[in-house]
Order: sequence, then structure tokens, then C-alpha cells
Amino acid sequence: MSTGYVVRVAEEAADREACFAVRKEVFVAEQGVPEDVEYDTYDAGALHVLAVREDGVPLGTGRLLYGSEAAGKTGGDLSVGSLGRLAVTREARGLGVGAALVRAIEDAARARGLAAVDLHAQTHALGFYERLGYVAYGPEFPDAGIPHRSMRRPL
Repeated sequence: MSTGYVVRVAEEAADREACFAVRKEVFVAEQGVPEDVEYDTYDAGALHVLAVREDGVPLGTGRLLYGSEAAGKTGGDLSVGSLGRLAVTREARGLGVGAALVRAIEDAARARGLAAVDLHAQTHALGFYERLGYVAYGPEFPDAGIPHRSMRRPL
């Protein structure tokens, strides 16, 4: 049975542009995050993953920060990667795209020898990440005006 989409590491420039387009649609247009907050200096060194429909339409994206790039988000622990900017287009929600993106990011983290993945989840998404094995810790905090909690999953 065909899943109708594939998830791949965004290595080509066109794939990275598709990742940014999905983020713009979800975070900037839908959630009102300012563009200058959404796109940051971490994008250049991050590993980006992209979910695309069989006809090439981008459905979702996420990124992994690791090494010194992730240290500011993981409490300085270089064995922990930082999953972020996970976004799925409205029409693709409920198809398993988000979970497939998270698993692809975890695979990339494992391949780089990381022991765990951290993320900052919008509080409405806590249940989604909990179903994937993440555990919330610490207090709620605002990010771009949206309530978040830190979460972690050992690999």
C-alpha cells in the first residue's frame, strides 16, 4: 500500500526552499509568527527533513540541530539533538506525516551518535509528542507568543 508521500533529508536547494515554504504557510501565515523570528541563523547548519506527496507537493518539514548548534537549546549537552520547526500543512494533517518527520529526525540524530532528542513543543501538541515517546519537563514558557514546554526522548 502506498503511503502517498515520502520523507527525505532536504539536501538540494529546492528541497530546502520547500521546507521554508511549509514553515511560512504554517508558522507565519497560520500562527502569526513574525518571519524574522521564524527564520534564524540555525537554519544554515541544521539538518532539514521534508515530506513530499508523490506528485511533488510539500506536506511537512522539521529540522535537527546538533553539536554546538544545539547546545543552547539542550542545556549544553552535546549528546542531545534539538528537534524543531516541525510543521505539517493543513491538508496533510492526520495522515501520519508529523510522526514520519519526527522518526526521520530521530534516525538522523542516531546516525550522528546522539543519545536523545529534545524539543520545545507548543502545548497543544504535547499529546502528539507523548505518543511518540517524548516526556515533558520544566515549566511552560512562551516562544513567539505561543505557550511551549520542553520535551525529551532518549534514542
